[in-house]
Amino acid sequence: MLQFKDIITPVDFVVTEETTLKEAITLMYQKKWNLLPVTDASRHPVGVFTRSSLHQMVTAECQLTTPIKNYIKKQVEKISVDIPYEKIEEIVKKSKVGTGVVVDEQNRVIGILTKTDMVMSLLQTSQELQTIKKLKRTLETAIDHAFDGIVMTDEKKVITMVSPPLLELFNRPVEAVLYKLAAKALPQLHLENVYESEAAEVSGFLEINGIKYIVHRIPILEDGKVIGAIGKVVFRQLNEVSELFKKLQKAENKANFYHQQYQKSETARFTWEQILSTDPFMEKLKKSGAKAAKGRSTVLIRGESGTGKELFAHAIHSSSARSTGKFIVVNCAAIPEDLLESEFFGYEEGAFTGAKQKGKLGKFDLANGGTLFLDEIGDMSISLQAKLLRVLQEREFYRVGGTAKIKVDVRIIAATNRNLEEMVREGLFREDLYYRLNVISLHIPPLRDRPYDIDHLFRQFMIEFNQILGTSISGIETRAREALLSYDWPGNVRELRNVMERAMTFSESGKIKYEDLPDYLIKQVPLKEPALNVSMVENAELEAIKKALVQVQGNKVQAARLLGISRSGLYEKIKKYKLV
Repeated sequence: MLQFKDIITPVDFVVTEETTLKEAITLMYQKKWNLLPVTDASRHPVGVFTRSSLHQMVTAECQLTTPIKNYIKKQVEKISVDIPYEKIEEIVKKSKVGTGVVVDEQNRVIGILTKTDMVMSLLQTSQELQTIKKLKRTLETAIDHAFDGIVMTDEKKVITMVSPPLLELFNRPVEAVLYKLAAKALPQLHLENVYESEAAEVSGFLEINGIKYIVHRIPILEDGKVIGAIGKVVFRQLNEVSELFKKLQKAENKANFYHQQYQKSETARFTWEQILSTDPFMEKLKKSGAKAAKGRSTVLIRGESGTGKELFAHAIHSSSARSTGKFIVVNCAAIPEDLLESEFFGYEEGAFTGAKQKGKLGKFDLANGGTLFLDEIGDMSISLQAKLLRVLQEREFYRVGGTAKIKVDVRIIAATNRNLEEMVREGLFREDLYYRLNVISLHIPPLRDRPYDIDHLFRQFMIEFNQILGTSISGIETRAREALLSYDWPGNVRELRNVMERAMTFSESGKIKYEDLPDYLIKQVPLKEPALNVSMVENAELEAIKKALVQVQGNKVQAARLLGISRSGLYEKIKKYKLV
């Protein structure tokens, strides 16, 4: 009879409270484990170091030489080496970390037992169980709680069992997989291979939604004939530990990394294809921006903070005739007022105390032949506005402390989240500069007026952060999604991206849960029951139509234009939502 001690994974190393972060990461990377047992000098368990602990140390920006003692979880899931199989079923149900620490009679750590190990051991010992009913119940329990993906097929290549993590990974409902041909329901796994080869095999690295995974294909043989197959999909430890290992290796070169990014900022990094949206008005706006890019007129991009004004500026430069020239960014709100003039126009040798001996080139010099992006233009001082206006009109300027005219060929793209018309009325912004900048105006709508984009951006950010963070998130639970759709998003797309990064970092399962969202967001969107037979997206669309009608005082032609839909389309929606 197969003994319990024969199926555990032995621990052939010692991890103590003084083990460093780098040593722990190296072990997790080498072993492909998501948990390390921590012991004292006598090998008695004192805690565990998990992937969550790893995330916490990375978030805290701990040095690689930092001991792990302050991040150890003291609640150890101990399993005695002589435990009966009946007890293992309960452990599989309750364990939150996917792995248990195995101890001997003297309470010394001798190995670990993963949920996947448990599934495989139950399969190997199925003939030793008393009844088929008990075997089926135990197998289903283990598979339902398996940490990695598990799928089983019969002699006809039909799927008979499948684990929830595997369904989450491939975003498939159970009814679309269970009792279906594996080649049609889960063609990515290629389980049919082992029916021909009659030998176990392991795939190379595969990827879905930014999540890397590998497939173990194992044939089930009886009297030399394949009567089924088991597919084991490894993705959680594999992705998280290896990606974090790489991330930590680069931590010591952080300063150089940011310097390189600054250098790259002199070239536009985004195109129209990288501005993600399914909103009809946004698609129309991108087409308008692409047309504007072909000319040389000044472009004024308006919109709330976080809507993507800088991305539009990058895309305009990238699709213009100046795309091979420099793309220089100046944040008018970030540079002190007394330095703005020298930043824009540069200065000659000895222009002021502390000036460099050979002088310095300004942003207009650097952008010559390319594009100068003036972000937060509404924060520019009145005196500098006058000098900027002269450059736009005459295409020439004087350096600070200089007497020679400098000719330049620069296209200006400006952006602001402020009401320039109101600032003109109050004397805070020059009227002549306003008209000079406002030749072509693009207004980016806030995210709350683009309900369809929330789901679309969520899916794209999920793929992006799975690759960056090494997470294995495959979706979002209903309550969490409803909260995202109900929130007002004052920080727009930038805020949604930050919320996604935070939620995916702290998520302990394959899907983002309501409790993974930031507290401030949860407090502002108490859950409400959606209207009968109306989806959350439809609710968001209804609110957008109401806001548009109020904004234009009921003018349906203007409301349709604001929403980016046809007038007939608006009338259909008004009729649908009974707004007449």
